Amino acid sequence: MEEFDYYEILEVSRSASSEEIKKAFRKKAMSCHPDRNPDNPQAEEQFKKINEAYEVLSDESKRATYDRFGKAGLQGMGGGSGMGGFGDIFGDIFEGFFGGGGRSRRAREEMSFPLDFAMELKLEFKEAIFGCKKEIKTTYKVACSDCGGSGAKSKKTCPDCQGQGQIGIRQGFMAFAQTCPRCQGNGEIIEEKCPKCQGKGYATKEEKVEIKIPEGVDNGNQIRVSQKGNEDKNGRRGDLYLKLVVKDDEHFIRDGENLYVEVPVFFTSIILGAEVKIPSPRGELTLSIPPNSKDKQQFIFEGNGVKSLRGDFYGDLVAQIKIIYPQKLSKEQKELVQKLHESFGKHSEPYKSALEKAFEKAKKWLSDL
Repeated sequence: MEEFDYYEILEVSRSASSEEIKKAFRKKAMSCHPDRNPDNPQAEEQFKKINEAYEVLSDESKRATYDRFGKAGLQGMGGGSGMGGFGDIFGDIFEGFFGGGGRSRRAREEMSFPLDFAMELKLEFKEAIFGCKKEIKTTYKVACSDCGGSGAKSKKTCPDCQGQGQIGIRQGFMAFAQTCPRCQGNGEIIEEKCPKCQGKGYATKEEKVEIKIPEGVDNGNQIRVSQKGNEDKNGRRGDLYLKLVVKDDEHFIRDGENLYVEVPVFFTSIILGAEVKIPSPRGELTLSIPPNSKDKQQFIFEGNGVKSLRGDFYGDLVAQIKIIYPQKLSKEQKELVQKLHESFGKHSEPYKSALEKAFEKAKKWLSDL
């Protein structure tokens, strides 16, 4: 089966809101609909892909699974089924355009703002590693009591699309449809703004929300807080989405569930070998450095990293050594190093034996000139 990315098919970003996804789906699906492209197998195949992408990305649970695990994670969730659930997905989108008279579009009242909204939540490195509780202040929108969230005192049928929400475009013998740019697909436009909200469609309220941050979250992860989004005229609230921004740590570097820590080691410890105490998120560890270890050599402590959000297991802590040499030597230190150097005899000058043949070769080249 051909692999394709759901976000690329709909041409939306991975941070797109549910409304943006729906609008993109409506636009893409309209151009590839089988009724508008008879006897065109390529359009029909593209239409199936668009439908499959929307079926997953319009469902928050499926979308979250897809974002983390790809299509493989959707197995058993009913995702990626191609043309499954066609009627449910396309109900109010195509009914008016393909013969339904626009009944459902005129029947629903559009709000000027989405129920869901997103905001950033900054976390300390420690808070992400261990999890925590955070109390945050949010500002959410509440539908205007006078206009119900539409922003209009009165509306009229859009003169460009005649209430259909789409306009037709002809290119030669081909006909296409696109969302009406004047009414944004609503079929109606504001005739007179609501005087109470000045056409905005909402007022704002502030509240404090306590959030439980699970252990092991990472930069860029998203947390959904149910029913803490904007509020419609019936008191129904959408969801709040928190995009996590995790601060860097001065000692630990994180890569998924694994943590890396650099361990500076003096050159004499490399010669002799050493045991070094190093920090980990859950306590002190002992790093045994064998003699003659290499610069940037890594030592792995299994299970001492970060808890995985995908299961009850932990990543590793990776200690990477960095050999440190003295910047200056005292007279006494130089004498000691010189004595140590001489004590190795010919082994202290390995370059002589290694380059002896090269010297002879270079001399012969010069004599041949």
